[in-house]
Amino acid sequence: MAITETSKITTLSFSERMGCYAQLFKLRLTSFVVISAVFGYFIGAPAYNLLDIVYLIVGGFLVTCSSNAFNQAIERNHDKLMKRTQNRPLPTGKMSVAEVLISASIFGILGVAMLCMLNSLSGILGLLAIVMYVALYTPLKRVSTISVFVGAFPGAIPPMLGWVAATGSFSLEAGILFLLQFIWQFPHFWAIAWRVNDEYKKAGFKMLPFGKKNTTTAVIILLSVITLLGASFIPELVGMSGRITTIGLSVLSLLMLYPAVKLVQTKDDKFALRVLLMSYLYLILSLTVLLIDRLI
Repeated sequence: MAITETSKITTLSFSERMGCYAQLFKLRLTSFVVISAVFGYFIGAPAYNLLDIVYLIVGGFLVTCSSNAFNQAIERNHDKLMKRTQNRPLPTGKMSVAEVLISASIFGILGVAMLCMLNSLSGILGLLAIVMYVALYTPLKRVSTISVFVGAFPGAIPPMLGWVAATGSFSLEAGILFLLQFIWQFPHFWAIAWRVNDEYKKAGFKMLPFGKKNTTTAVIILLSVITLLGASFIPELVGMSGRITTIGLSVLSLLMLYPAVKLVQTKDDKFALRVLLMSYLYLILSLTVLLIDRLI
């Protein structure tokens, strides 16, 4: 039976509507994205400019909110099929598609404009993040497991965006920030997909490497963590940072390695959850270590 959109839009109070926007924009995820960009700025900046930081925070926030809103508009009928997403504003009829698309468009335009206030390259990166996330990653989730690889590109932009915002140019160091976050996304998103694979299947999303929670998939998750561990040595090897970064990134990767090994051995969801939790720890502390190492 075809899935039809909710025809009646619920009347909401102001506080309820703000709650809907918080869900629509995925504020917790958005905060991680913005923090990553800010860390990239501080890692790259020869000197700090408060106005530039404000432009980066607000512009990055708006661009990420726009991407998330477009994503939910496109996936609204699929979100109805998953317990974890069926209470979002669009599936429940608390918001209309038109309202979401207008909000996403306004936020996207304003966000890119604010990033352009920093420099044109920052604006281009912001626009590229929206386009790749919305036009490539989102539809590919229902076509092929390559979606995780494609989605890792816009997902790795924030720290590089911060560096470019601070310096006005691309560089090897900006590329390394991109690379670390690019690699990080594979164990992170595959750990999520492992835990909610049944839900994803209901909605037709293909996120796990082979679509099954088996030894092969667990080994691939483990290999992605090992790759991230190997990347820990790159910043020091190219002279971007020192031994503190190498040790810090290695320790953070090892915290993900143990549960990844246990996942291979047991195929137990609790170890996928531990990989996921350690990946969040890695995301923030890896950039913190890099920043501290460059400051001392």
